[in-house]
Amino acid sequence: MATTPNVIKRVLLGRALRSTQLHEQLLPKSIALPVFASDPLSSVAYAPEQIFLTLSVAGLSAYAYAPWLALVISLVLMTVVTSYRQNVRAYTSGGGDFEVATTNLGNNAGLTVASALLVDYVLTVAVSVSSGVANVASAFPTLAPHRVILSVLIVVLLTIVNLRGVRESGTAFAIPTYAFIAGILGMVAVGVVRALAGSSMEAPSAHFHIRAEQGHLAGLGLAFLLLRAYSSGSAALTGVEAISNGVPAFRPPKGKNAATTLLMMGLIAISMIAGIVLLANITHLRMAEKTADLVGAPPGYTQQTVIAQISHAVFSGFPPGFYYVASVTGLILVLAANTAFNGFPVLGSILAQNRYLPRQLHTRGDRLAFSNGIIILATMAGLLIYAFDADVTRLLNLYIIGVFVSFTVSQTGMVRHWNRKLETEIVQKERRRMMRSRAINAVGATVTGLVLIVVLSTRFMHGAYIVCIAMPVLFLLMKAIRRHYDRVTVELEPTFEDTVTPARNHAVVLVSQLHRPTLRALAFARATQPSTLEAITVAVDPEETRKLQEEWDERALPVPLKILDSPYREVTRPVLEYVKNIQRRSPRDVVTVYLPEYVVGRWWEHLLHNQSALRLKGRLLFQPGVMVTSVPWQLASSDRLKNRPEPLAPGSARRSYGPNQKAGEDDRPIADEVT
Repeated sequence: MATTPNVIKRVLLGRALRSTQLHEQLLPKSIALPVFASDPLSSVAYAPEQIFLTLSVAGLSAYAYAPWLALVISLVLMTVVTSYRQNVRAYTSGGGDFEVATTNLGNNAGLTVASALLVDYVLTVAVSVSSGVANVASAFPTLAPHRVILSVLIVVLLTIVNLRGVRESGTAFAIPTYAFIAGILGMVAVGVVRALAGSSMEAPSAHFHIRAEQGHLAGLGLAFLLLRAYSSGSAALTGVEAISNGVPAFRPPKGKNAATTLLMMGLIAISMIAGIVLLANITHLRMAEKTADLVGAPPGYTQQTVIAQISHAVFSGFPPGFYYVASVTGLILVLAANTAFNGFPVLGSILAQNRYLPRQLHTRGDRLAFSNGIIILATMAGLLIYAFDADVTRLLNLYIIGVFVSFTVSQTGMVRHWNRKLETEIVQKERRRMMRSRAINAVGATVTGLVLIVVLSTRFMHGAYIVCIAMPVLFLLMKAIRRHYDRVTVELEPTFEDTVTPARNHAVVLVSQLHRPTLRALAFARATQPSTLEAITVAVDPEETRKLQEEWDERALPVPLKILDSPYREVTRPVLEYVKNIQRRSPRDVVTVYLPEYVVGRWWEHLLHNQSALRLKGRLLFQPGVMVTSVPWQLASSDRLKNRPEPLAPGSARRSYGPNQKAGEDDRPIADEVT
């Protein structure tokens, strides 16, 4: 009979899938686009807004630079997209930036990229969810005090959806993502048509003026402001790398389909960014970092988002259009976190396969998702949301550092990749193609490197230093994990001595009282036919020890009973000393200790039984040449659990296998995974 936890698990996650059903979870381009591109597409809801907020420091006149900044960001985005199209064609295993950097620049470069991406994936979830909740709270102010709880609950919901599997999460997120694309592009189209027709469109803030904090910026001051605005708007580039990490989730031909999806994502994102900035100027939108700087705003005025103000102006005579855009924008900001939920577990699995993270991250759960990675991502994002009080502005200061680190290192690695290919390629047509690809990646590396410098210089003191600390810490942690696995591998390498059979086997049965579990342990020990066999008990209570000896003699058991003195009423120490003495007398022999243990059916029964046996077992396991054998005795309460399904943590006892590996095949021993 299924237990209550298992029933709940099946209701939330669905039935378990066989490993052979992995191909059924592969995504067509129509589903892959919303799964992997929801983050960069949704960033158009706050990236243009950040440009206007930053420029407002210099007053309304600085808004004239917004279209040019949007143009530069669009060009950089298309450069990155074009560069990554080379990546996904050349590397289809799902390693993404980590694989590119490791293969072409070495392990340290790969770990630098991995640490950057892991940090940025966590920030993606925190920023996207917090931003979505902030948009909802702006429409329903009563929710504002509960934004942290709401954000954490949404992370939990996203976790459950993703634990159900890639295909199901993709289907669930496809409709909202396409609804958002239709809403924004539809709003842009209607706005442009109305503008061309001469129709008047004004944002709610159109008649406000902005009180400039720095009204006469010029020279280096103006340049720094523009760089800061550019770095804020560069949030539109986040999420591009997720497709390169998720190539294995595409249907064949994987590389080609991933490249096509990248192109579609880039074109849609650029269209939306350009359209929003254009309409912001047409509708005379006004925004300021502080509401008090909006001259002419009525008392108690709450500043609306860029999307809300533009949709209000465009759909001034059609309220359903305004509410539609507002609702799908809030929804997509929350669902944008799904990009990280697809990228983080895959990257974690690859790192675990390369022994830079615990092996458990390389296993698939019931629904063939990398469940452990999903849960870790959700936990870290939830903690970040709690620590920063779901404040989008503070979280954004930490954002995009990791992305541009991975962009720059990855594109540099691709240049090295094409250089190596050109050394051996003699066909002129292929050489021209490779040289063209190398040029694209070189431009990408240069552009993203410059953006990284700008972002670091403008955001470091505003919170980016936290990411600059977290990345090296994660880098060193992964190096330490790899050193541990390498050390264990060397330690476990078989030698000639490991094949030598022990000279003798000394069996020792621990006895506390003479009952059925003890008799079973004695029978089992005798069945193994050891060289010597004896039972030992510790004389904690002289009266009980005397009764045990009398009953032992009365039953005429064929195993001698040895009584160990314990003047201080200890149990563990006398047994350890006795076993050590056997080992010292015969170093080439093995000692097998048999421990009778109860198998119980209720959690609280564990507190009442087996405590001494567990402590003793924990000490004996550290003694070389000593084998510990548990002899179970099933109490009646354990009958209720006999027919229950095996209680597995997500992916805890499974191994993942690649596309060219059959189910059940694996090149590692189970012990390697447990280690």
